[in-house]
Amino acid sequence: MVGAGGAGFPTHVKLGAEVDTYICNAAECEPLLYKDQELIRLEAESMVRGMRLAMEASGARRGVIAIKEKYQRAIEALGRYIGGDIELSLFGSFYPAGDEYVIVYDVTGRLIPYDGLPLDVGCAVNNVETLINVARAAEGTPVTQTSLTVTGAVKEPCSVTVPVGVTAAEVIALAGGASVDDPAILDGGAMMGKLTDLGSRVTKTTGGYIVLPRSHNLVRRRERPARANLMIAKSACDQCSYCTDFCPRFLLGYAIEPHKVMRSVGFAGEAEAGWARLGLACCECNLCSLYACPEDLPVMEMCVRSKRVWRERDPRPKPLPSQGAAHPMRDSRRVPIGRLIQRLGLAGYDRPAPMKEVDLQPEHVEIPLSQHIGAPAEPVVAVGDRVQAGQRIATVPEGKLGAHVHASISGRVSKIDGRVHIQR
Repeated sequence: MVGAGGAGFPTHVKLGAEVDTYICNAAECEPLLYKDQELIRLEAESMVRGMRLAMEASGARRGVIAIKEKYQRAIEALGRYIGGDIELSLFGSFYPAGDEYVIVYDVTGRLIPYDGLPLDVGCAVNNVETLINVARAAEGTPVTQTSLTVTGAVKEPCSVTVPVGVTAAEVIALAGGASVDDPAILDGGAMMGKLTDLGSRVTKTTGGYIVLPRSHNLVRRRERPARANLMIAKSACDQCSYCTDFCPRFLLGYAIEPHKVMRSVGFAGEAEAGWARLGLACCECNLCSLYACPEDLPVMEMCVRSKRVWRERDPRPKPLPSQGAAHPMRDSRRVPIGRLIQRLGLAGYDRPAPMKEVDLQPEHVEIPLSQHIGAPAEPVVAVGDRVQAGQRIATVPEGKLGAHVHASISGRVSKIDGRVHIQR
């Protein structure tokens, strides 16, 4: 198991840690995505059971499900199974409520150290699908499927559960197909998702596909070359500081000031690195670029670039001193999801995506050996082998951080090239 819908941190590491608080991240803060709400509605018992198993493994005495107050159907479903050791933490509909640094602070009042983990402050965080997978794993069922929302310019937005390794095209077809010519696909969400194509493969961490016209601003921005972003940043920023004013990490007191990172691109050497250092705590939520900046500048891209600037100098740079406390104006600067959807030009696509029962039987899957943070898994099968759905096909390298990989369908291994190809 790895974190489903996130960066893919191996779940066994969190389960093996000692913490006092286990948090379920049920925020689902990316606009237009609904799969976590739908999973809770349908599988609340499994999710809560998985959370109790995780609490038992980690020694946590307190369990908290952090969920938006507006998700009433999900809250009602959870109410039948929680109590005593597990409580709800309700909050408003803001972005980015699901950032681990934000959610840990909102639930516990603790600030994770710069470049640290929730484990550093006695917390562990998993999302809804990951905890459902924990419950299944306790019954001997490995991760061979993933749930995701398919929305945007599609005929019938829906959430579905499909085998790992199928194509985006096969998944989008389950939503009736694209409703626009020459569609573009965002994998992961409108704010943090990456552009992908119809031939890309679903992994354990795929949380959603948003289909958009290729002319949409969110697509054009992501298609813009890095050199063009750099030239724009050098020439257009007027240092208004709105990006910093809305930055969720800045508002928690961390030493990050995106408007000053924008200065770094006009310098070289020590001066460039000095300004770039103020981007190292960036969580890449994209709020600075896609919401705060009145000139639609590539602020987040320059913060990402600042990390590269520092990696060339020092792989573990020392952090600048933080405020050690949240900004007094933090609560009044939270960004409402509704306003964000309007700003992104997605209001016309803001439609429900109910869970749709499907039985996708692909003839061919390609299962990546790297679907997680850490080292790629090493194959334990060879070309020509027959495998069964659920069979382990790759394992964690000795002494490395990683996760095992299992076959999502039964068939014959036809190729291994960084992926295990299985033909039914």
